[in-house]
Amino acid sequence: MSTPLVSIIINCHNGEKYLNECLDSIVFQSYKNWEIIFWDNNSDDKSKSIFDRYSQYNTKYFYSKDFLNLYEARNLAIEKASGKYICFLDVDDFWEKDKLKSQVDFLEENKNFEMVYSKYYTFNQKKKKKFIQNNYELPSGKITRNLLANYTIGILTTCLNRNIFKKKKFDKKYEIIGDFDFFLKLSKIIDIGCIQKPLANYRLHSENYSKKKIDLYIKELKNWIKDNEDDFLKDKFSLIKQKILLIKLSLKKYLSNLGV
Repeated sequence: MSTPLVSIIINCHNGEKYLNECLDSIVFQSYKNWEIIFWDNNSDDKSKSIFDRYSQYNTKYFYSKDFLNLYEARNLAIEKASGKYICFLDVDDFWEKDKLKSQVDFLEENKNFEMVYSKYYTFNQKKKKKFIQNNYELPSGKITRNLLANYTIGILTTCLNRNIFKKKKFDKKYEIIGDFDFFLKLSKIIDIGCIQKPLANYRLHSENYSKKKIDLYIKELKNWIKDNEDDFLKDKFSLIKQKILLIKLSLKKYLSNLGV
């Protein structure tokens, strides 16, 4: 099996609290041909000094003198990548050790897929417990309708062919739902594969970016439905059903765990 380079995008703004665990989960991957593209989004904490401890590895550091929207920062970081494949890891999340190997093997063996995702664990930081998010068979192939009914892609689980970003980028008008918008629209033009085991860990804690901005999250979802009504009605989904399911998504993921 070939071992193409994987570019790992880390967007960081004051991420010192969990950064070591995030970076260690990359260093200890069973797959070794990777680079880290670390986009420091105007941090003023110890993030850089922590990242510097990993300078013996294949890392690239970029500092933004201005604080940028997350999705603008992601697009800029992707432009610095050299790998055949692109993965994303936020500073408070971490991977299982075979994450990269499992996904590179899948994409190299299944050339009809340009992207693969997986299940993931939700790790409750306060309770120090984790559970498998969406612990059932996840969709693969042409999955637009599945995602409209029940959105199941966590960006921390994804691995994409870098050529995808020549066709599509993250929409920087969003602050919260840019991942949702990107992957749902991408699902209309490519087949998406899935590995049916958890390969990543999403850390649920009191400072989660999206959780702080639940009102904005729901507002962006409502605006997304309004803006994309014509495109996604072609899939014969009731707009009312979309609204109910999308708001249910926001409540399920960010409100049901207020005890963290």
